[in-house]
Amino acid sequence: MGVDTQCFGSYIARNPFRAMSDHATPGRSLLRFAGIGAFWTLVGLAFASQFYLSSTLLGRSVTWGQAISYSLGDWYVWAALSVPILLVARRFPPEGAAPWRTAGIHLAAALLFSLVYVVLRALVGQIHSLLIDEAVTFPEIFRPLLVKTFPFNLLIYGVIISASHALDYYRKYHERTVHTLELEKHLAEARLQALLRQLKPHFLFNTLNGIASLMHSDVEAADRMLVRLSELLRLTMHHPGQPLTRLREEIAFIEKYLEIERIRFRDRLSVSLDLDPATLDAEVPSLILQPLVENAIRHGIERQTRPGRLELSARRTPEFIELVVRDNGAGLPEGGFTREGIGLGNTRARLRELYGDRHRFELANHPEGGLVVRVQLPVS
Repeated sequence: MGVDTQCFGSYIARNPFRAMSDHATPGRSLLRFAGIGAFWTLVGLAFASQFYLSSTLLGRSVTWGQAISYSLGDWYVWAALSVPILLVARRFPPEGAAPWRTAGIHLAAALLFSLVYVVLRALVGQIHSLLIDEAVTFPEIFRPLLVKTFPFNLLIYGVIISASHALDYYRKYHERTVHTLELEKHLAEARLQALLRQLKPHFLFNTLNGIASLMHSDVEAADRMLVRLSELLRLTMHHPGQPLTRLREEIAFIEKYLEIERIRFRDRLSVSLDLDPATLDAEVPSLILQPLVENAIRHGIERQTRPGRLELSARRTPEFIELVVRDNGAGLPEGGFTREGIGLGNTRARLRELYGDRHRFELANHPEGGLVVRVQLPVS
């Protein structure tokens, strides 16, 4: 017991009234001390009310001023002692490496603080008696206080320690929650960037294959495709790389891509854009349209000999933004695709990362023929 008391005393001597947090600023420390004072004032006023009412019921003559001064005298002493007690609670948490040693330190501290309270309260009582000209000696106040309050003082110490640990556990839980959310956010962003890096080479290689197919049949057309590809790559290089972008920027990008496809298909490809102006400033995933348009061209229009038609529309409701890509190709085979390509698979994964269950991504056959891809995104 003596060793534990010595450890406790040396810690207080080395760390006099240190801030409750290792990184607390002076302003925050003052705010904490003000909060401690306000808390103990409320406790003192509550006990003053109880003291006044019980004295009145017992027929004792006690004024509100006397009840308040007596009660605040009790609890303001605890207000002063609570600061070093909180330091002890932080220095020796219950989850420490040596629980029995920690328990011994707290038992020694409880006995010491209980005795210190009696001494300080007796001094306060003596000063109060001098102010009202009813002088009482220190021993006359100290002895009854020691007998009446010492066990209760041990309980008060335990309550302060328990409250400190509860608040500390809550703070740590809150910090872990915030840290976990930050990690999940960074992980989602990393996954999105990986998907984007996978999608861009895929789109580039497919475009280069289209240019290569024209090199032996129409050099002039292949040359125009290269010019359009350079413009498209320039847009890609200036892209900030963020997961989200404005729909108008996506439309500008997809129009450059469709110019390349029009050169390749000549008169076999017609494009229709039906865009609600209210959707153009909405945020959508970067490169959300290009893989859908590419899928419609490669798996729908390219595989047929008749002229192909591609329709792209955007609508806005109070709840979501709806993007629709429709072609007049063969549509979904019976039973659906046996395996989704990189574009559709990446699009589905990116939407899941960005929106969770708050989105819809559907592929269906149109009653008049062809495939309809519908994407519904929540309005941010």
